[in-house]
Amino acid sequence: MAQSNPNGLVAPRPPGPAAAIAGPVAAYARMLSAVAGDVLGAVSGHESSDPFELRDPQYILRTLPALRLSSELYFRADVQGLEKIPAEGPVLLVGNHSGGTMIADTFVFAQAFYDHFGPGRPFFQLAHDLVFKMPGLRVLVQRYGTVPASPANMGRALERDAALLVYPGGDLETFRPSWESDQVDFAHRTGFVRLALEHGVPVVPVVAIGGQETGLFLGRGRRVARALGLERIMRLSVLPPVLGPPVGMTVLDLPLRIPLPAKISIRVLAPIDLRRRLGRRPDVEDGYRLVTSTMQRTLTRLGHERKVPILG
Repeated sequence: MAQSNPNGLVAPRPPGPAAAIAGPVAAYARMLSAVAGDVLGAVSGHESSDPFELRDPQYILRTLPALRLSSELYFRADVQGLEKIPAEGPVLLVGNHSGGTMIADTFVFAQAFYDHFGPGRPFFQLAHDLVFKMPGLRVLVQRYGTVPASPANMGRALERDAALLVYPGGDLETFRPSWESDQVDFAHRTGFVRLALEHGVPVVPVVAIGGQETGLFLGRGRRVARALGLERIMRLSVLPPVLGPPVGMTVLDLPLRIPLPAKISIRVLAPIDLRRRLGRRPDVEDGYRLVTSTMQRTLTRLGHERKVPILG
């Protein structure tokens, strides 16, 4: 059954058992073909310079069955509140970041977003520069609307009347220890508040839990990262050890870590109009506290509701 939306493209669900198998298989084949093409393009030197032009609604439509399968079966996704996101126009989605570089909650949310609104609704997500230096991996996210994190790209996305998903906590939050999975940690990065005020867009909090259970995150390794000068070289402030299959101990999820099938729960909260809540000239610090405290209350509740790690 197709999800209706005002943007033209819809994300149909497979109608029967045969299609339920054929749909994901064809989707995975298409994704593997894109990976191969990206690797060959990198070798030959043919690469696009504008990440915004790489978002591909038709590709999204045809590969959603693969994401849907992993979301529903592997991560037992529980996403609520998508109807609170405006169906059109620019909006700033602010999420807490989890799961290291294998950000399961981002993939789960993207699948749920496109199932709800259809691929025709402009939707972009910000990611660290390192993602776009890895041929094969990058194409899997670029065609879904992932662009390098920068103030310029944030503005460009909103100027396109898009929903823009940002993670202010960045690498500091996504590699926080597993025992801090119910903590919002934006490291006092207030840029998202300034962006919302500058463009006059609502802030929609997106609160997720479960990502820190896809591996055992043992610490951030900030001292080692500082000693090696990673902030200057790679814009990284952490060098975290993470335990997970198939190789056991990894650093920055390298050489490889497959996420454990933890249950991913996501709650989209009501839009926050900063000027309506804080006055015509809101203080950035007040806006930061309003958004983070709102998110923390929901994340604390979700943490209390989880009974067993991984199982949820």
